[in-house]
Amino acid sequence: MSVPLSQMWTVATYVLRQRLRGRTRYPLVLMLEPLFRCNLACAGCGKIQYPAHVLKRQLTVEQCLAAAEECGAPIVSIPGGEPLLYPEIGRLVKELVARKTYVYLCTNAILLEDKLAQGVLEPSKYLSLSVHMDGLGDEHDEAVCREGVFDTAVHAIHEALRRGFRVTTNTTLFDGVDPERVRTFCDAMMDLGVEGMMMSPGYSYSKAPDQEHFLRRQRAHALFRRILEHPNRRWKFNQSPLFLQFLMGKQDFECTPWGNPTYNLFGWQRPCYLLQEGYASTFQELMETTPWERYGRASGNDKCRDCMVHCGYEPTAVHHTFNSWRGFRSAATATLTGKL
Repeated sequence: MSVPLSQMWTVATYVLRQRLRGRTRYPLVLMLEPLFRCNLACAGCGKIQYPAHVLKRQLTVEQCLAAAEECGAPIVSIPGGEPLLYPEIGRLVKELVARKTYVYLCTNAILLEDKLAQGVLEPSKYLSLSVHMDGLGDEHDEAVCREGVFDTAVHAIHEALRRGFRVTTNTTLFDGVDPERVRTFCDAMMDLGVEGMMMSPGYSYSKAPDQEHFLRRQRAHALFRRILEHPNRRWKFNQSPLFLQFLMGKQDFECTPWGNPTYNLFGWQRPCYLLQEGYASTFQELMETTPWERYGRASGNDKCRDCMVHCGYEPTAVHHTFNSWRGFRSAATATLTGKL
């Protein structure tokens, strides 16, 4: 696994504090969406399907910082839309870093080289550029529905690493993907020199134009077993080893949607990043009034039946790691040996 020790320590002590306070529901990562606009129209994403008047809107930096403070999570992920289209992305990241919050800026990297040249972002141990990479060359370009984006992203990653930035990749896998090509992709990402990779199966987001290629649970388990059963020792993942074991079917977890709450133009999204079933005006309202028992696989909710996405299950894996000896031992063994 590849997460800096300082970040691991911050997360571990945070989780243990929640445990000592008797809290079973707490946020781990705030997913902060300052805008929905994007410069791509990926088939598996529906953010730009919003009406034009919504796409023109954006949060203020003050709204973003207030949400981060209200939530209190040690990590903030900034997806979108494309966050590099946000005019004040540099100021927002700088303010979060000043608060010693770990930030993952999720980008398709089309604008990244220009932003780096302009000095919009500065390297920090608290900032990781999480570049969207859904496979090698043609596979990635097909996923994002535009030619040449893979090469643009590779060039931007090289430049970011040259400038001293932390860089990770974020990959969503869909039905029909060739596991051997994914393994080759993992080798290629390590050759690039990224800090670590994040992977997750695609979820059938209701606004996504392509609803045909989202993975069902058993097919997802089979795919990830073929990818991860005998991992190359060079591979580094920016994820909990227990979450990767869950993807392979070696762990049986329940979703904890409160672990990665989402704040965007409409407020605090219920119950999670992927389902839109209302909004709360405050984080406390989200936590106290959302009927959590209606969500997750055990609830019988058909919308949750096949979901295995990291925003619901990574917090579960992290909680399990630090709340049971068995979980801690399994995570430690996978980290030390590289075997899942």
